[in-house]
Amino acid sequence: QVRLVESGGGLVQAGGSLRLSCAASGIIFSNYIMGWYRRAPGKQRELVADISKGAATKNYADSVKGRFTISRDNAQNTVDLQMNSLKPEDTAVYYCSAHGPLGASSWGQGIQVTVSS
Repeated sequence: QVRLVESGGGLVQAGGSLRLSCAASGIIFSNYIMGWYRRAPGKQRELVADISKGAATKNYADSVKGRFTISRDNAQNTVDLQMNSLKPEDTAVYYCSAHGPLGASSWGQGIQVTVSS
């Protein structure tokens, strides 16, 4: 059974930093594209960043380019999201995602990130 557990969220002032981490179990981690999504109040869930199986390719939403960095450790089965220069509009519930070779996706329970102005 796939399990994704996020950690590292919380409250931070605008301009500050947070690092989210996601620990995966129940999958062959290196076979999965990993991603971070977020859902802000009143908005649809959106992709923040994703990273290919070998970490060679990373994609970012335009709104976070230059501020957020996604990384993964295939030996530890973790994927991280370093978030710098945070803005109030980054406030959302952030979700870790795993996308397998057969098209199935799994999601974490989500973690709150709140950026105060």
